[in-house]
Amino acid sequence: MLVEQKEKLQTAVGIIDNLAVDPDVNIDYFIPGVLVTADADGSGESGGPYVQFTYLANGSDAHVQHMPLTHGYLEKTPQDLANLVTFSLERFMEEIDSRQYGAQ
Repeated sequence: MLVEQKEKLQTAVGIIDNLAVDPDVNIDYFIPGVLVTADADGSGESGGPYVQFTYLANGSDAHVQHMPLTHGYLEKTPQDLANLVTFSLERFMEEIDSRQYGAQ
């Protein structure tokens, strides 16, 4: 990974970590050379870096989604990448709500 990409990703991770997120959602990172959190084990489908969302419904029913950080995403500015992750997280939460409460 290029130094420029690492710096972008470090900045994006900082932006994402400072966002107000639902307390029932954990955000983990598998970005070798930048940040690998304990719950991100490299099992993402893309085989590359990813952001992982985990939602514990009722404290025990875990819903997990991986957001691969593709080459196109790595070309974005840190703010645009953080916005994309935020959008993906919002969609993930909408999917969970839809499953729990039915389509509205």
